[in-house]
Amino acid sequence: MPTEPEQSAPPSGGVRHPMLILLVAGFSSLCAALMQSLVIPIQPELPTMLGTSGSNAAWVVTATLLAGGVAMPVTGKLADLYGRKPVLVVSAIILLIGSLTCALGDSLAPVLVGRALQGFAMGYIPVAISFVRELMPPHLRNTAVAGISATLGVGGALGLPIAAGIAQSYDWHALFWLASALALVMVVATIVVMPHRPAAQSGKLDVIGALGMAVGVVAVLVGVSKGNDWGWTSPATIGAILGGVVVLLLWGRFEITRENPLVDLRTTARRPILLTNIAALMAGFGMMAQSIVVPQLLQAPEATGYGLGQTMLQAGLWMAPAGLMMLAFTPISSRMLTALGGRITLATGMTVLAAGYAVAFFLTEAPWQLMLASCISSAGVGIAYAAMPTLIMENSPASEAGAGVGVNALMRSMGTTIAGAVMAIVLTSITTTLGGTELPTVTAFKVCFALGAVAGLGAAAVTLAISKRPRDEDGAAEALVPAAEPAVAGS
Repeated sequence: MPTEPEQSAPPSGGVRHPMLILLVAGFSSLCAALMQSLVIPIQPELPTMLGTSGSNAAWVVTATLLAGGVAMPVTGKLADLYGRKPVLVVSAIILLIGSLTCALGDSLAPVLVGRALQGFAMGYIPVAISFVRELMPPHLRNTAVAGISATLGVGGALGLPIAAGIAQSYDWHALFWLASALALVMVVATIVVMPHRPAAQSGKLDVIGALGMAVGVVAVLVGVSKGNDWGWTSPATIGAILGGVVVLLLWGRFEITRENPLVDLRTTARRPILLTNIAALMAGFGMMAQSIVVPQLLQAPEATGYGLGQTMLQAGLWMAPAGLMMLAFTPISSRMLTALGGRITLATGMTVLAAGYAVAFFLTEAPWQLMLASCISSAGVGIAYAAMPTLIMENSPASEAGAGVGVNALMRSMGTTIAGAVMAIVLTSITTTLGGTELPTVTAFKVCFALGAVAGLGAAAVTLAISKRPRDEDGAAEALVPAAEPAVAGS
């Protein structure tokens, strides 16, 4: 329940130095998001580096994904209960500890622990999104939300060329020393710059609910992400996915009975929030599809007749403009939110994403063509990612803002996991042989691009099924704040 201190908080825009707060929140969120793609350039060498098998080394990537999926809704709830700043500071410290653990490690165990901690630090992002919306003056609010939301995609895109350049020139530990330095800046900047605000909600964390959600989400994500390696009909894959679904169903039944649940499922089931989260699942699928498929096509051997023969660093550099495009569209997304509202903005973003995949479907003969397609798709992702948290917070009480944005981020993460599994199936099923090696055919790549376009159009259709709000029709920028929170600080 919303507490009296939160309702009597000073109106948004009363903070000092709002642009400095936005800069710190944006920089820190970007640093947390960079962890997604930090080890991708060195993934083929990880078994040798860590003295382990390829299947074990794959967990270095998966651990961050799983931890991030669990962390985002939990940290959002913690922020609602105990205040945004403490959770941001702790998340930054966790990133620092995780990065140092990896930097000092030489075997699988410490690197796995460090990568999991880096994943937990992803919880910084949804908390930062809800915090800047609370703190920013009205004329900056949409821009702030758009900018922080875009870091989820920008970090993954920019991480590839940065990590590839460092891994190519230095020892792999340098990747994690860089992450440690960035995390240290995050910790200091968050402590010094971010203001303290009262908690939006009273009560204690639903520990049983958090554990139940973690078990269910991790089981499903493990089954989906490892299905291609284990076999989709293997007992391990089926057991993980079905077991996770059963746990989540039991978790949902338990949460309904709680007075102060981890996730208010009644709020989550409201039509605008439910449909926005379904769209988020599809948006995550659409974003990840290009991140997986385009680099592989860029690096495919020219001898195939369709491959472009780029190195990992070159492929990362061709992908980098797509990440910058998301940032460039921040002011455009803000204006769209002001003029059109979250519903139309989200549908437009997903349609633009689909258009990017349509370009990629027909233009695959040169790196610049794929860069163009990626930039178009990324512009769509940037627009959509700005709209989703706005829609969530417009339709949630202030006391649930952090948890609501966290669940939305979890749905995006699940979409990226599903995309990874589906693209792996397509790229390993439609192949040709070159020099004794199985490689995806150009048809496989085009099927992936078509699936990305379908995901984008599907998300747009789901979004348009959200009922129009009076503010959408009037073109006003401000959220329709629930009646219980007229004086909430921007939440």
